[in-house]
Amino acid sequence: EVQLVESGGGLVHPGGSLRLSCAASGFTFSNYALSWVRQAPGKGHEWVSSINSAGDSTSYADSVKGRFTISRDNAKNTLYLQMNSLKFEDTAVYRCAALGSAYRGQGTQVTVSS
Repeated sequence: EVQLVESGGGLVHPGGSLRLSCAASGFTFSNYALSWVRQAPGKGHEWVSSINSAGDSTSYADSVKGRFTISRDNAKNTLYLQMNSLKFEDTAVYRCAALGSAYRGQGTQVTVSS
């Protein structure tokens, strides 16, 4: 059974940091490029960041560039998103997804609030 399970979300003050994780199982993790996407309340899905299968090429949405860092550990079948300098507008459900597949997680809630 394919699973992508996100964790690490929570409530944080503006300017704070969180590290999201996405633990994968049931497929060959290292074969896939991966992405983080988010959905804010009442809004559509927004692509956040992607990383290639080897982990040596990354890309970011302009809204998070310079604040978020995507990484992966293929030995641990885990994807990460380090989020720094969080803003109110980063509040959303964050999901990981394997590109070119239907594999995606259920998401973890990130709430930035004072």
